[in-house]
Amino acid sequence: MRSLADTVARLAARRKQSNSVVAGDVGRDRFSELQAFGSNPGRLRGWTYRPKDLAADAPLVVALHGCTQSAVSYDRGAGWSRMADRKGFAVLYPEQQRSNNANLCFNWFAPDDTRRGSGEALSIRQMIEAVVIANDVDRTGIFVTGLSAGGAMAAAMLATYPEVFAGGAIIAGLPYGSATTLPQAFDRMRGHGGPTAKQLASAVKQASGHSGPWPKLSVWHGSADTTVSPVNSDQLVRQWLALHGQSEAQADTAERQGYRRDVWRDATNQEVVESYLIPGMAHGTPVDSADGLSDGGPFMIDTGISSTSLISRFWGLAGTEGQSPDAHPSTRSARHSPLAGAHPPFQPPSGPDAGPGQIIEDALRAAGLMK
Repeated sequence: MRSLADTVARLAARRKQSNSVVAGDVGRDRFSELQAFGSNPGRLRGWTYRPKDLAADAPLVVALHGCTQSAVSYDRGAGWSRMADRKGFAVLYPEQQRSNNANLCFNWFAPDDTRRGSGEALSIRQMIEAVVIANDVDRTGIFVTGLSAGGAMAAAMLATYPEVFAGGAIIAGLPYGSATTLPQAFDRMRGHGGPTAKQLASAVKQASGHSGPWPKLSVWHGSADTTVSPVNSDQLVRQWLALHGQSEAQADTAERQGYRRDVWRDATNQEVVESYLIPGMAHGTPVDSADGLSDGGPFMIDTGISSTSLISRFWGLAGTEGQSPDAHPSTRSARHSPLAGAHPPFQPPSGPDAGPGQIIEDALRAAGLMK
């Protein structure tokens, strides 16, 4: 059994190995930094990517990097900005700072950072609101994904603000509510202990008071992951099946290209939870070097399977591919989103003093996201 000290040493070594990637961040000029997005209690940075000629009412994907990564290095490997060019959506990249976490991990287990209205979770929620206002984003087409600690933070966002998201995708991550201290976090990463599926589902319900409907969820893991045990993938699936009122026995299973996909559908035959187990894959995001999305990098594993492409398909981000010419983005999103009408549009103030920063602050206050 790996000790806590051994796990810490491994993370430190990976941080050292990846420092050059983070420090270089070639390609950061491809993104725009969020300059004003509220009180930012989690002290995060935020970056956005907006394709040229982005249509009004387009979807938004929130992408959360893993430990030792930056927003840019994660995008370089996962390729979400390139997918945005193909499919026509905006991308938001919250970014951790070393002053918060020496390994650049999102603090996915810390109660103050994973509580609704608090810490890093609130910072990310404020970023989302700012991007929605600035880009006229479709509020029924907002999605969140992440790798490792970023995946666990994506789980926290889905739990604390479920009404905001139409769907999520967690890659090599952990369930919300599985740990509240650093020792517990390391135990859960190794697959030891933790709450039951019923307790985990209850933790999500209690995080926001939301009673459903719930976002759809895609879960990814490698069978040879020794950093975050695949046990966590099973627990995530059980957590969200309980929320969707499904059982494990209701899965449809298919095997292709050497990997297994399980999917669960609701009463209307809509896919609500899916799970991919990639045989022999270690800790990281599965990518396909031939798809034109990924430039590779640490924790980006060329399996010939593009998780970014398959997640986009699961979410219903068809873009111009396979979509009828008269299909409107909001119509497309409403088909797979349980959140249509959940957020009335913000009416910005008018007048000479109503600059972009003031408009965003007023919108955050109106939404209860800033005092």
